[in-house]
Amino acid sequence: MGFRLSAIATRNGDGGSTKLGDGRGVSKSDARVAAMGDVDELNSAVGMLMAFGGSQVLSDKSFLSQVQQDLLDLGGELSIPGYTLLKPERLAALETCLAQLNKSLPRLEEFVLPGGSVVAAQAHMCRTICRRAERAVVFLAETQAVSTAASPYLNRLSDLMFVLARTLNQNSGEAEPLWDRTRAN
Repeated sequence: MGFRLSAIATRNGDGGSTKLGDGRGVSKSDARVAAMGDVDELNSAVGMLMAFGGSQVLSDKSFLSQVQQDLLDLGGELSIPGYTLLKPERLAALETCLAQLNKSLPRLEEFVLPGGSVVAAQAHMCRTICRRAERAVVFLAETQAVSTAASPYLNRLSDLMFVLARTLNQNSGEAEPLWDRTRAN
């Protein structure tokens, strides 16, 4: 795989640089490092979603754990240019889960506000962090090599987080917060 740390407090990054998985040094402001950081933040947010009970509406209770593994794979890909870890069947797994959850949801008549139950609000946080990670990966891909699976995976995952939030609210009995375009200012 790549270069792995055996000590965490190395002080090597104190000057504003870091090493990629292939050992190459880059600035911490590099687009690749930014994309890696956004994917890492997303993984942490998914961990919070799991801690709040986000798996409760999924037929496969380990699905979000698998998503976390996928995000580590994606982070590994980003840390080693040209390396591929994320399998195409993982995108298909997201699509299958998305279709399954969508079956029980009513048609949207208005924009959904992030919120409702705590766990649904956390799914919305995952969605927005995922969108940022996707933008970072797209930006990186404009100038550097990125796997072809990275952006579609993040795009589908953000869709799944939106639908998961709606499902979590539905199952908890929370009213889905909707945008009120007729409200008086």
